[in-house]
Amino acid sequence: MTAPSSQLSPSSTPARRVAWASMVGTSLESFDFYLFAYFSAFFVGPLFFDPLGELGATSVAFLTIAIAFVVRPIGAILFGYMGDRLGRRATLLWTVGIMGVATGLIGLLPTYAQAGWVGAVLLVLLRIVQGLSLGGEWGGSILIATEHSGPVKRAFYAAIPQLGSPVGSILSATVFIVLTAVLPAEQLADWGWRIPFLLALPLLAVSLYLRLTISETPVFTGVVAEGRRDRLPFLTMFAQRPAAMAIAIGAALLGIGSYSLMNTYTVNYGVEQLGFSFQDLLIATTVGGLLQLVTIPLFGAWASRIGSAKVVLWGAVGTLLITFPMYFLLQFATFPILVGTMIVGGILPTMAWAALGGLMNDLFPDHFRYSALSFAYALAATISGFVPYVTFELGIATDFAWWHPGVILAVMSAVTLVSAWLAARRRPEPELATAPESASAAV
Repeated sequence: MTAPSSQLSPSSTPARRVAWASMVGTSLESFDFYLFAYFSAFFVGPLFFDPLGELGATSVAFLTIAIAFVVRPIGAILFGYMGDRLGRRATLLWTVGIMGVATGLIGLLPTYAQAGWVGAVLLVLLRIVQGLSLGGEWGGSILIATEHSGPVKRAFYAAIPQLGSPVGSILSATVFIVLTAVLPAEQLADWGWRIPFLLALPLLAVSLYLRLTISETPVFTGVVAEGRRDRLPFLTMFAQRPAAMAIAIGAALLGIGSYSLMNTYTVNYGVEQLGFSFQDLLIATTVGGLLQLVTIPLFGAWASRIGSAKVVLWGAVGTLLITFPMYFLLQFATFPILVGTMIVGGILPTMAWAALGGLMNDLFPDHFRYSALSFAYALAATISGFVPYVTFELGIATDFAWWHPGVILAVMSAVTLVSAWLAARRRPEPELATAPESASAAV
């Protein structure tokens, strides 16, 4: 292996511009994800799995969400290899392109009434394609932002791509709010549901343009110049950092899983069991998403001061404390309580979400960092993908007792709490090109 040089080459693209360009790409990915999450709660079952009956169609609809999560680790291996071998920028162009096209094609699928099970099979295949793309998107987005920034502001810039989640949630919820307001239910079920998916195509064009304008990261350029690329980074990360991999997976669980619980299961649960209107739930989640546009950068700035792992830890502690009171109050089914629940239930997990990229960036060295971040995040997302289904089955088993979603959220909070505590006790990995003397110090 060639000896590392003393410093990185300067970035040709300002860090702030790179971070915002990355955020636009993650916004498209999140828009596509939440779009299907809202869509699955009410439309997937009746439109594509109607012969299975109401409960069966709902269960399968939630499983279509899980399918994309199941293949995420495969996408993480594939795109992680590309990111560590070919570059962060080129890989991100592939991931956002695949996601945008797959989402647009869902809007063209025939329903069960139009083509029998053909539409359902194609839907599952497109969900697999989306899952593969998602497996490589998040890790690359974090790295393209952090590897263009200096160490002082790295935790803050790691939080900026996380804005893509609330932006995507707001956009998808807004689209459905508008559609439900202007279209009768019959037209929405007949053809209106296709419109949001087709909107992914112009959003894709914007995302591709922005990502084409940014340069490769100086960190990856340094890795290439020094001849430090691994032939099989997926194997190297487990051989060199097995404990860090376990910590990263656990730390990601609350940030990802809470979104699956709140934006997918709770929407369906609120309508079917608590008597809320679909529009009220969309408005409540949108209000929570708007608030996150402010809190995520603030939590990123806080992470720059005290460390990303500590911010994740405090987010997990806070979520654990409010979990059961939050779901208890939700039973009273008033709109102010609903909005308050979505705000409080969103802010605390958002702490764990905002600082997650910084925490995971610090756990791994640069030469297999894309693979490590992508796979750890993807595996946590795979587990989280079953959250709506598992919560639904727990609801059936407990006759939808008020506390049943709280059990799931509490478990995720506890796992993330322990993982963040362990991460806080580890020394951050250096950029090997800037600190070769400490390359062998991390364990």
